[in-house]
Amino acid sequence: MKNVGLVLEGGGMRGVYTSGVLDFFMEKDLYFPYVIGVSAGACNAVSYVSKQKGRSKKATIDSIEDPEYMNYRNLFEYGSLLHMDMIFDEFPNKTIPFDYDTFFTNKQECVIVTTNCITGKSEYFYKKDSQDIMNICRASSSIPLLSPIVEVDGTPMLDGGITDSIPIQKSIQDGNIRNVLVLTRDQTYRKKPSKIKWIIEKAYKEYPYLQKSIFNRYQMYNDTLDFILEQEKEGKVFVIRPQKPVQIRRMEKNVERLTALYTQGYEDGKRVYDLLMNWL
Repeated sequence: MKNVGLVLEGGGMRGVYTSGVLDFFMEKDLYFPYVIGVSAGACNAVSYVSKQKGRSKKATIDSIEDPEYMNYRNLFEYGSLLHMDMIFDEFPNKTIPFDYDTFFTNKQECVIVTTNCITGKSEYFYKKDSQDIMNICRASSSIPLLSPIVEVDGTPMLDGGITDSIPIQKSIQDGNIRNVLVLTRDQTYRKKPSKIKWIIEKAYKEYPYLQKSIFNRYQMYNDTLDFILEQEKEGKVFVIRPQKPVQIRRMEKNVERLTALYTQGYEDGKRVYDLLMNWL
């Protein structure tokens, strides 16, 4: 399977859809040589490359009812709605162990996208770039206003989805002629301009280029969707996405809804598996 990339969109708790798809792939021992993920997609990517079926589900759906996991008290106490220390330190290093050895020795490439707050541009981290993979995932998952800025090698970083929500162009740039995309929105979705410009300007007054990227995000996202449509018509991408609008919120806490979306991802992976194998 040469020159085929796997591109994983983020989307907060909508990422459980991707977890379902990837758990099915792992059941089938289907591993792509190149994986690139953003935000929740990055978290899914690392557990896929470490070959830990079910780990992403444990770190989201199975943990969401912990009162410390997500609440507004965290926002005031830690500056983040999610308990980031729990998710990116306690989970991987203690309670839901991450297999670092398999991740780093596995021949699969894994690329994680963050946004550089100073330049307002994407940064792409490969396996070789840092042993502190969880801190990079944390930066990639740090949503503006809902999470503090994370320093990676001394550089302030935030959510990779600000500048490259669906990093298909980077995958192509890295030599992947064809790409499999797992998206967390249905085909009808288009992003709208931000309605909270003044809050962004106040919160990130030290980072004018970051502000610009946040304000332009909707256009970047929609342009990427148009590009994906062109690539689909040319047979260069295989897209797996929810068949109808996803009703859960980015910070959803309802276990039944999250489980239903995870199951939908798993079943969609199963449904398209034969088509995908023929396409490959």
